Amino acid sequence: MGMTMTQKILASHAGVDKVKPGQLINARLDMVLGNDITTPVAIKEFRKIGADRVFDMEKIAIVLDHFTPNKDIKSAQQVKFIREFAREMGIVNFFDVGQMGVEHALLPEKGLVVPGDVVIGADSHTCTYGALGAFSTGVGSTDMAAAMATGEAWFKVPGAIKFMLKGKPGEWVSGKDIILHIIGMIGVDGALYESMEFTGEGVRHLSMDDRFTIANMAIEAGAKNGIFEVDEKTIEYVKEHSSREYKIFTADEDAEYREVYEVDLSSVKLTVAFPHLPENTRAIDEVGDVKIDQVVIGSCTNGRLEDLRIAAKVMKGKKVHPNVRCIIIPATQKIWKEAMNEGLFDIFIDAGAAVSTPTCGPCLGGHMGILAEGERAVATTNRNFIGRMGHTASEIYLASPAVAAASAIAGRIVSPDKV
Repeated sequence: MGMTMTQKILASHAGVDKVKPGQLINARLDMVLGNDITTPVAIKEFRKIGADRVFDMEKIAIVLDHFTPNKDIKSAQQVKFIREFAREMGIVNFFDVGQMGVEHALLPEKGLVVPGDVVIGADSHTCTYGALGAFSTGVGSTDMAAAMATGEAWFKVPGAIKFMLKGKPGEWVSGKDIILHIIGMIGVDGALYESMEFTGEGVRHLSMDDRFTIANMAIEAGAKNGIFEVDEKTIEYVKEHSSREYKIFTADEDAEYREVYEVDLSSVKLTVAFPHLPENTRAIDEVGDVKIDQVVIGSCTNGRLEDLRIAAKVMKGKKVHPNVRCIIIPATQKIWKEAMNEGLFDIFIDAGAAVSTPTCGPCLGGHMGILAEGERAVATTNRNFIGRMGHTASEIYLASPAVAAASAIAGRIVSPDKV
């Protein structure tokens, strides 16, 4: 039997000709990532094992994005601890306030990940970089500590599920709708410890931002990673953002997959995930009358420039409903500046929305938009678990930027065609 994209990348980094599902390997790492929540624990473990320097100052990225700008004394102390470590170790890719962005939007933008890389991050949505044809996955802080010291990590080689994409998405349908549709189809454990591998002629109709969104939410189907076949759009993106050498891995024709799904993108509708699981999906015409209190457009899933342009297209010349708070969070400083220069901020602010500095803030119930008891939010984030954005008696509805923006105007969940 041949190998999948993921298996070929892992074999290459393990220095072996072939790997198979379930095999334990030790692989060389191209990037180790941490944020302001997970890195303090990793630093303590790093010290415990007696390490006094990192394996490579350029292959570690630390992004202070979850509780920053610091929301309280505890988060300020954590970040101070990280800053001191980063300075001591000479970590090149250290991103603080004014430089940082939401980590999984920032690393590709900075050219720190390219096709063929193996990346681990102490954050579950590290799987985002599969959009670039890299193997990337989330790990715990202890694994991050060992990786910072050694530049290597142990993996159990995952099996794979192939998603054959065909057709072209309809109007307003985005990567968010596609991945919510898939998660609704297979469930939150439908790809448990598998590689979700996306291929087919339909991929060419997806922007890079669409692909980042889809790969980002592979973890919400229980996957080890998500990965896209590299094409001309990928290469164009990589050349624009990075000067690093890259390697393209393609699946063998006789690669083995646990399942093969065919997804006709032309049949995917605008999709909303109801509380309290990403698999609890409904097409927009099945939503019913759901009144809301807050809308959040941003996060590592949907805070990119394309997302903001879509939201602005929906909101232009309209007003946010008087009963709704609309918070818009560009994912990086570069995206923030581009959105401002394009006049998107004028559209948002004239509509009555608030625009924030880059932060993960409300996505994890950290700050910048906590929900109170009984409140409902439409969010372009990736999780809607109980208490995820605040009170345990609040509700989160996951949706695309188009649906989120339209819902902010209407005061209830609607299609952009309804406002």
